[in-house]
Amino acid sequence: MNSINVIAPYKYLDMWVFDDPRVGLKEEPFVGGADTMIDRITAHIPNADKGFVMVFSAHPFPEGDHRLTWQRDERDGNVYRSDDLDAEGWLCPALLRYFESPPAEIYVQIKPNPAG
Repeated sequence: MNSINVIAPYKYLDMWVFDDPRVGLKEEPFVGGADTMIDRITAHIPNADKGFVMVFSAHPFPEGDHRLTWQRDERDGNVYRSDDLDAEGWLCPALLRYFESPPAEIYVQIKPNPAG
């Protein structure tokens, strides 16, 4: 498993989703508040709905803009909180494609997709 991961979420059928063939995911949706958090943190990125870059890790890294803190397990997934956004979001079991177990913290960087 990588220490730092990169995905490129985009909107499909008015939902934030991402593909990652490396771990066997196609149009994997963000739901349960995670979608609302993405709306808020991408508001400054033009055409974010066409795709943006999300870099994430269980360890702090340079330019990691946001920190999510584990709150609880819920419905086969995990709820994380962003103090910056004063919000919680649910991450589905696909989280375990990137981490052996739900990390106590997830550090996230959001930036425009240079491909378009």
